[in-house]
Amino acid sequence: MIERFPLLFAPKRWDWAGVDGRFSVENPPAELVTKVHLVGFDGDRIVLCRDARPVWFLPGGSREPDESLTECAARELLEEAGAVLRGPLYVVGAHTCLSDRPGPYRPHHPHPEQAWLWCFADVAVEAAPLNPPGAEQVVEVRAVELAEARQLLLSDGAWFPELVELAVELRTAGTAPLL
Repeated sequence: MIERFPLLFAPKRWDWAGVDGRFSVENPPAELVTKVHLVGFDGDRIVLCRDARPVWFLPGGSREPDESLTECAARELLEEAGAVLRGPLYVVGAHTCLSDRPGPYRPHHPHPEQAWLWCFADVAVEAAPLNPPGAEQVVEVRAVELAEARQLLLSDGAWFPELVELAVELRTAGTAPLL
């Protein structure tokens, strides 16, 4: 799998978060997960969000205190895409990360080790993004075909098309583990 998705599995550095991470298809322990992101399928189309930079991205974000992984995914999906879950979450994989910051991003998050979980699910876009204060401000939401998703997501990073492709493969094969 590493040979087919070399950019996805390559080590990553997120300077804005102060973390180094590496992707794995393993499901991390829930207590290490600080962020949940979602490849949302509205039919066969993939739901993407765009901010004002303009960067296209997959909905998702940081867990709130005492929030389950599914609750986090559902909240972030509604806030950023105006969409709701229409089925269970399936695990694509996770970036296991190590922070070089002196403390956690939020007091309830684990530190220095953490995981950023990537899932997929069936969703439905039902409203405009909520855009709560202090969160990313989404200016556009689209449900697009895989080829367009791959192209648009390049604005967020060269490895995102591989992540989405893996999610599509797992969904088609029916082999992804339930969250």
